[in-house]
Amino acid sequence: MSSSTTTTTQASDKLKTLLAWLGLRYLAEHLDDFLARATQKQLSPIQVLEQLTRVEAEDKAQRSLERRLNRSKIGRFKPIADFDWNWPNKIDRGLIESAMTLDFLREGRNFILLGNNGIGKTMILKNIAHQAVLGGYSVLVRTASDMLDELDSDSPELRRRRLSKYLRPRLLCIDELGYLSYDDKAADLLYHVVNPRYEARRSIVLTTNLPFKQWNTIFPNATCIATLLDRLTHHAEFTVIEGKSYRVRESEQENAERKQKRRR
Repeated sequence: MSSSTTTTTQASDKLKTLLAWLGLRYLAEHLDDFLARATQKQLSPIQVLEQLTRVEAEDKAQRSLERRLNRSKIGRFKPIADFDWNWPNKIDRGLIESAMTLDFLREGRNFILLGNNGIGKTMILKNIAHQAVLGGYSVLVRTASDMLDELDSDSPELRRRRLSKYLRPRLLCIDELGYLSYDDKAADLLYHVVNPRYEARRSIVLTTNLPFKQWNTIFPNATCIATLLDRLTHHAEFTVIEGKSYRVRESEQENAERKQKRRR
């Protein structure tokens, strides 16, 4: 290798290091290709700068999206395009599609889905969460049981740190409230999530299988239920979904298909 080639390589390596230090990660990783394309196309200095800012902006946006998706804990879900709107006996499609536009989130309102088990509430919740991530919002999705278990700590300092995780996101999605019963301590923990978010006008999407008047069965003997519901429902939109479980239907369809195969 000639001395000029060595010098060029060393200069390129230093430049890559400096670009990475400046936060221009895409350019640092693809500098050689970028310079080769710029030379081949005989780009002017202003065109080089335009290309540089464009690729860096696109890369930063993609990395930001990936971080938000990872932090959201949405997990796997079926897209809303696969939702069978004709299956439920009762569903407000217009209100749900409006929620997908994130108007409630921009207005700092909550969105509450009430319905039987297996009717598609979680699927809708996760699609709303995914839209919010795509829209540039910070999102966290948790089941009610996982959230309350995590917050239940004997250490006040640890509890405060964990609580802050549920107060930071612009959108908090709490799934499956009502499937298990909790003590009055759990009701207080939920209140400490709902109340600060209410005061900060940070939205919550919540799914539950129980009407509000039955929430005393979720948190027996809790004294904060009325106040909790007041905060949760004051700035909120509600929708009720009625019908048979999708999972039961899918199980019946799978059984029917297996029987057909055995007959052949």
